[in-house]
Amino acid sequence: MAMQRREQDDGMITKVVSINRVSKTVKGGRVMKFAALIVVGDGKGNIGYGVGKSGEVPEAIRKGEGAAKKNMRKVCMKGSTIPHEIVGEFGAGRVLMRPAAPGTGVLAGGPVRAVLECAGIKDIRAKSLRSNNPINVTAATFAGLCGLTDAESVAAKRGKTVAEILG
Repeated sequence: MAMQRREQDDGMITKVVSINRVSKTVKGGRVMKFAALIVVGDGKGNIGYGVGKSGEVPEAIRKGEGAAKKNMRKVCMKGSTIPHEIVGEFGAGRVLMRPAAPGTGVLAGGPVRAVLECAGIKDIRAKSLRSNNPINVTAATFAGLCGLTDAESVAAKRGKTVAEILG
């Protein structure tokens, strides 16, 4: 599915990552339902994702958007990239993310790109490993970004200076 991008008046960027059509066979024939995977972000380090399910696509998107906004998290950033390399895992999905020099751009595909762009990360290299299920890949990217820490928070936690942490 092609990704759609919408920007609302509240400054949130909404991306439809995938729409899945499922059918249930009943006595009268087949009943179609839709599941929409939505990623929401403000482009300044806050992101969330959600899945909405309904009989109509627009309703599924609206529900997914609501679920994504309830699931918002802050992402640790270092300029336009991430502070360190990390592997995000969720289910069978694994995503390797590495910081990149300014001007590199977002080197990532599919669901990973949607999450990174919504977060406002401009320079990064990412590789999706193992599963290519959009929900697991999105959740793995989200988990990896939420697991990032910066030198300041580590120094404060250990009671040391930033120079000691960075070596």
